[in-house]
Amino acid sequence: MAKSSSPLQLTFVKSATDVRDLPFTQVEVAMVGRSNVGKSSLINALANHRQLAHVSTTPGRTQLLNLFEQPDGPFVMDLPGYGYAKVPDRLRSTWQAMIEGYLLERESLRLIFTLSDGEIGPTKLDVGLLDWVRSHELPIQIVATKLDKVKATKLGARKQELAAACGVTTADVLWVSADKGTGIQEMRALIRRMG
Repeated sequence: MAKSSSPLQLTFVKSATDVRDLPFTQVEVAMVGRSNVGKSSLINALANHRQLAHVSTTPGRTQLLNLFEQPDGPFVMDLPGYGYAKVPDRLRSTWQAMIEGYLLERESLRLIFTLSDGEIGPTKLDVGLLDWVRSHELPIQIVATKLDKVKATKLGARKQELAAACGVTTADVLWVSADKGTGIQEMRALIRRMG
């Protein structure tokens, strides 16, 4: 099996509430998206490990900066989801500062995977995040999750709608399915290229 298609050898390193509490790394990529977009499922698919990142049916279970290491490539950061989450308002209100602090202050950050739900398309929060990231000239790759949930008859139109809402071409969006494995090899290769 080619190295680019083999699973990422991820191991959990540390959780933190502040970027300054994270260990030094040379290179990192980050996953960011709204609650319930499938960040944890995607990390598990990339590593081919069902329980590496906690997956829950309740939005908002990722509440900290969760850092994962791989011996042959960049570290991977799982950021808290934004938007709807079944957590107290006081906790959710701290997430924006935590996410922004990480994205702006982490010197080893090389690429931000901005995740959007492929089934429903980008929300106002997704578009707002993209605008914010672009305003800070941070490197991004738009990823549409849950490809398997989009009906085949609507896929072409959905790809065009999602890309247009994100202000990019359809070729600029990486479509993935954590459940079916679609796009996972391409995403692994992209992560490894960052190292």
